[in-house]
Amino acid sequence: MRTLLITGPGGTGRTTVAAATALKAAREGTRTLLLSADRTDTLGTTLGVRTGPAPVAAGDNLTIWRPDAAERFREDLTAFQKRATTALDLLGAARLDAEEVTPLPGAEELALLRALRDAATAGPYDLLVVDLPPTPQALALLALPGELRRYLRRLLPPERQAARALRPVLGRLAGVPMPSEWLYETAARWDVELAAVEAVVEDRATTVRLVAEPGPAGADAVRGAATALALRGLRLDALVANRVLPGESEDSWLAALAGRQRKALDEWRGAYEVHEVRHLGRDPRGTDDLGALAVPGAGEAGEPVVWPVTDALADDGVLVWHIPLPGAIREELDLLRRGDELVVTVGPFRRIVPLPSALRRCTVAGAALREGELRIRFTPDPGLWPQGAGGS
Repeated sequence: MRTLLITGPGGTGRTTVAAATALKAAREGTRTLLLSADRTDTLGTTLGVRTGPAPVAAGDNLTIWRPDAAERFREDLTAFQKRATTALDLLGAARLDAEEVTPLPGAEELALLRALRDAATAGPYDLLVVDLPPTPQALALLALPGELRRYLRRLLPPERQAARALRPVLGRLAGVPMPSEWLYETAARWDVELAAVEAVVEDRATTVRLVAEPGPAGADAVRGAATALALRGLRLDALVANRVLPGESEDSWLAALAGRQRKALDEWRGAYEVHEVRHLGRDPRGTDDLGALAVPGAGEAGEPVVWPVTDALADDGVLVWHIPLPGAIREELDLLRRGDELVVTVGPFRRIVPLPSALRRCTVAGAALREGELRIRFTPDPGLWPQGAGGS
C-alpha cells in the first residue's frame, strides 16, 4: 500500500490539502484511508462528515479515521498496572481507575503511530494519506519509533534475556533485585510494535509531501524541513505551494504579496517538485471546494533515499560515505562518532545512525559539505582492516 505523509508549517492549510488529496484519489477509483490524530474534528468540518475513533465512510472509496488517543492511553495504563502488580504492591501504590485517567502530552502522537501501523498492515486500502501535525512535531513523531527502539536496546539489551535462568542467582550476588520477567517481555513487545511502525515509515512506498505558503517565512520553513527529512532518510515527493494569489491585482497590497509569492515559487522550482494550489478567496468547505483545489495526485513512490559508501581506497586510500542533506548550512553542521554510531546534527535536528559494517573498521579522516551532500571520509584502521584489502 502506498503511504503519503502530509505535513507543513502550522497554519498553511495542510489538513485541507490532505483532505483534497485523499478525495481526489478516491474519485479516481483508489481505495483511500485518510488518517489524522487531531484532537478536534478539523477533517470532519472540512469534508462535511463527522469523524471519530471508528473509521467512517466519507464517500465512494474514501474512509476517514481519527483514533481516540484518550481511550488507548487508558487501556495501556490499565494493562501496565496489571503487569506491574507485584512492584506496585511493594511500593504501596494505589491503582488508578480508567475513569480518572486523562491522556498525557504525546498521547495523540503515539495513537497516530499505532494507527499508522494498523492501517498499513490491514484493511482493504490502496492508499493511506496521513494528516501529520505541523512540521517540527511531525519530524519528532516520525523519529520516535527508531529513537525508542535505540533506548530499549541500551537499557534492556536483548542478549541479556539469555541469562534468565541465572537472574535469581545474580540478584543474590549483587544484593539488589534483578529486572523481572515481565519487564523484558514488555520491552520485547514494545520493540516489535515500534519496529512495525518504523517499517511503515521507512518503506519505499512511503513519501512525505510538504504544504507551505510561498513567501520568506515559508521558504525558511521548507528549507529546514527538507534538510530534516533527508537526515531521517525520508523522501520528499512534492512541495504543495498553497493559497497562491493571482498574479495581477488592482490592489497594491495584494499585488505586492503576490510578487513575494512569485519570487519564492521561482526559488522553489529550482530545488523541488512544486505544485501550485490557488487561493479560493475563502476557507474550503465541503467536497465541492476540495475538488476545486488543484492538488497533485498520489503518484508513485519512486526511488528511496540512499546513503551510499564509495570505495576510493585505490586512489585516495579512503572510503567515502555520501549523505544527502539538501539545504544544509556548513555552520549548522556537526558530526560526532560514538563507537559504531555517528551522531549527525544539522541545526536543531539530530540523528544517531549506525555505521555501515565496512566503516566500523575505519577512522574518520574528514568531512565536507558540497552541493547539498555531506561526504565523510574514512581511513581503514590497519589493526582491524583485512590484510591486502583495497590495495593490490
